[in-house]
Amino acid sequence: MASGNETVVYFSEQVVVLCSCALSFLGSSLIILTYVLWADLRTTPRRLLVFLSVADWLSAVSYAFGVWSVFRSDSPECVVQGAVSTFANTSSFFWTVAIAVYLYVFIVRSSQRVADSLVLIFHLVSWGVPLIITVAAVSLNKIGYDASEVSVGWCWVSIHAPDRVLWMLLTGKIWEFLAYLTLPVLYILIKRHIHIAHTALSEYRPILATRPPSHSFSSMADTKLTLIPVIFIVLRIWSTVRFILLLADSPARQSPVLVTLHGIGNTSQGAANCIMFVLFTRPIRTRLCSALCCCSSRCRAWSKRSKDSSHTLLPDQEAST
Repeated sequence: MASGNETVVYFSEQVVVLCSCALSFLGSSLIILTYVLWADLRTTPRRLLVFLSVADWLSAVSYAFGVWSVFRSDSPECVVQGAVSTFANTSSFFWTVAIAVYLYVFIVRSSQRVADSLVLIFHLVSWGVPLIITVAAVSLNKIGYDASEVSVGWCWVSIHAPDRVLWMLLTGKIWEFLAYLTLPVLYILIKRHIHIAHTALSEYRPILATRPPSHSFSSMADTKLTLIPVIFIVLRIWSTVRFILLLADSPARQSPVLVTLHGIGNTSQGAANCIMFVLFTRPIRTRLCSALCCCSSRCRAWSKRSKDSSHTLLPDQEAST
């Protein structure tokens, strides 16, 4: 399977990871596109989601390039790909936590002014810290061919770096661990606050209304609040498992199943966000369906007109026939 520290990435694994990158690319692009098209949906949380999608878009493109290229040395292309994926992946961690912090301040602390004032700090931290880390790693020649020790074909921390474990922590793993701890706590606090407010409101609902309101939107929001940290952990846990196996010097980190799950998890964040915040969001899903139906109707009408015109002869053509 592997010689020494090198993990062989099989062709089937490459295909699966490339498909995952393509779905994440499309999902991130769709989130950005819906934000650009419909001005009334441009709320601050969705704007933060767009910034997260930009990071996920960069991750998908850089990972796809790395998996497709199959690097074997510290070539300039390998270093560039590793630097872009390091920056984008670390930025994605920060933006994921930033959205949770914003929702916590906005919902639990009930302060939109304070929440909106944090957006500038989110930009400075979520773009600035990954950029500083990436520039430092590239300047010190820490980014390069890593023999897929804790990757799936793409370049990351060079296998020749004697302190590569430290740089693996700085360029991703330590922020990943912090996200594991922070996201569940914040979303549990948000869900608890909403549940308490919903319970208090239900006591006055018979007085305020004659018929019970629909719970579809609240239940969907509650489901999303549960799924956000769960999906993040489920997708990212495989890279963490391989990192821990690396620290233990276990050959199990080279298992094809684990490598495939790692590749899918690291490249699927954009697709997962699109499913939750576009396809599972009724107003946006309705607009997308309407737009697709409208385009389909126009295409059928255009095709019909083209067919009718192709069968219609001009007077001189009809006479000559």
